[in-house]
Amino acid sequence: MWGHRVAQSPTTTAGLNVAATSRADWRTKIELATRLCDLTAIAIAMTMAVLVRFGSTEHAPVYGLTSVDYTSASLALIIAWMVSLHAVQAYRPELIGVGADEYARVLRATFWTFGVVAIVSMIFKLDIARGYLAVALPTGLVLLLLERALLRYVVVRKRVRGKLSERALIIGAAPEVRRAARAIRRNPAAGYVVHAVSVASADGPDFELADGQRIVNIGPIIDAGAAAYSVGADVLIVAGQSTVRPREMREYGWQLEGTPIKLVLASSMIDVAGPRIHRRPIEGLPLMAVESPHYAGTKFLVKRTMDVVLSGLALIVLSPVFAAIAIAIHREDHGPVMFRQTRVGMNGKLFRITKFRSMVVDAEALRATLTSDVQDGVLFKQRSDPRITRTGRFIRGYSLDELPQLLDVFLGHMSLVGPRPPLPEEVSQYADHVRRRLNVKPGVTGPWQVGGRSNLTWEETVQKDLYYVENWSVVGDISIMIRTVRAVLQRDGAY
Repeated sequence: MWGHRVAQSPTTTAGLNVAATSRADWRTKIELATRLCDLTAIAIAMTMAVLVRFGSTEHAPVYGLTSVDYTSASLALIIAWMVSLHAVQAYRPELIGVGADEYARVLRATFWTFGVVAIVSMIFKLDIARGYLAVALPTGLVLLLLERALLRYVVVRKRVRGKLSERALIIGAAPEVRRAARAIRRNPAAGYVVHAVSVASADGPDFELADGQRIVNIGPIIDAGAAAYSVGADVLIVAGQSTVRPREMREYGWQLEGTPIKLVLASSMIDVAGPRIHRRPIEGLPLMAVESPHYAGTKFLVKRTMDVVLSGLALIVLSPVFAAIAIAIHREDHGPVMFRQTRVGMNGKLFRITKFRSMVVDAEALRATLTSDVQDGVLFKQRSDPRITRTGRFIRGYSLDELPQLLDVFLGHMSLVGPRPPLPEEVSQYADHVRRRLNVKPGVTGPWQVGGRSNLTWEETVQKDLYYVENWSVVGDISIMIRTVRAVLQRDGAY
């Protein structure tokens, strides 16, 4: 099919629509399941709010509306909440299962709902019990985020196995196609599977990807819809713009009208998150303004507040776990329970990090006698480090050795989420661009923790950390904290 010019015909168009029916089923099922889970979470929150505030779901009229009780008011609130979620497009299939935007929309819908409640209460002079709202808002929000995270876990597991994904036809120059294909194949949670490519400069009907795998290459295309249908693709991805002219992009959109096939642009602006990109349209020239990253202001105040509150609560709640780990460490070799080490924090400031000791007492002195069995950049990695104790291997496997870092977070040396805290000798080897990791506080968890931990190469660790530094958000931090739980339980990359 290389270089084949496929003409669109009524039969082809009909085939597109028929073939898409079964492929659209999983999208409909995910959307329906998400709506039902949201409805259940909100209903539970409303019931809890009434029971906690009034002790019963009966009687308890709303002051100002004597004929309406809180059970009826809760039903109205459930409907309003669901309408808000629909209004912010929280059920778009492409959002469910990937990225922080899904959680951001849930947050936005929640605040919209209670903003409407406040306005209605003021206009109609209703006196809604503050205790009721104080339970309903946080409980509903937490339950929504938890069930979304659970649903995401199920969706991602299926996508890793090749299910619930869209088959992609990638168009572009060879380097751009390889880069896009590599990113898609490394992130199955995004819901795409590389099915075929269209590279005009390639020789032959096959195209070699970055990992050496060969895939169908259909060559240059004339009709986007017919080309996608010919290889059974659900989405047409344009990788970069070096070989695809603006006119061709517009024609692709026209050709896909009336078909279920989506057109996606893989921007060359890698490592720049959506919130930093703003459209500045000029007739005939769509400009994209990229906002510079900021490291101060309201966002950082919210982040610091979240750090103090959550780390303080965690230190209290997890105190029995701290005690149990301390006893186990001391009983094994009667050495010190804690291990302290100098690390580099925000803006290059040194601080002493605190961890549960997981190695023998003289581990640092023995390090010089060992060689890294995973020589990778500036990192020292040892898969079977003989210095690790029996108790240490267990607590490292589940990242329990890092729990004392919550105290560093509370004191302001670290954040709950951020880049990996580096050693001074590592920082001394940093290239200039890598030093941007020091623009924010290091974190107990971060993109490296949920992205493979010690399985990551040095380049991958740097890429993930720099992306976080440039594009972090409060919602993104919440997403990483939720994903950390799964990563820790799966012991992914822990050694």
